[in-house]
Amino acid sequence: MEKHTAESNIERVMAELITRGFDVHRSTGSDHTVLGVVGNVETIDPREFELFDGVQEVVRISEPYKLSSRTFRKEKTVVKARGVEVGGADVVVMAGPCTIESETQLFETARRVARAGARVLRGGAYKPRTSPYAFQGMGVEGLKLLRAAADESRMATVSEVMEISQ
Repeated sequence: MEKHTAESNIERVMAELITRGFDVHRSTGSDHTVLGVVGNVETIDPREFELFDGVQEVVRISEPYKLSSRTFRKEKTVVKARGVEVGGADVVVMAGPCTIESETQLFETARRVARAGARVLRGGAYKPRTSPYAFQGMGVEGLKLLRAAADESRMATVSEVMEISQ
């Protein structure tokens, strides 16, 4: 939105977007107001909204993380997990094996990365492969080991999942 746009103009744009079924996230800064639109935006023509009073420009963002993008949200996003703040004032080191292969490997790695200053133990329990004969990861058992190793070394954990069922 343009600098010093009237509140009624901002509300008019928001109302139109909401009427069309979109979620609208408003971020008001000292100079501008940004309206982040979440939904299937392919159904709208951005030029249509540039005609509204107060609209400075319409930028189509295709990034998958709109809610955490600095385009829509100027303030920092801080995620807290098990006493660790990611995005806060401190640098958070996350370290660990790409693939959890065994209990011995994981616990030894956890002890070493904790001594080196890591606060989060990461490890891959699921490994997508092109061949069904290749190692696919330890799955749920790997996640259980990851939690146990992190608990022993007083760390939080992070891992990737490939699908909702994981």
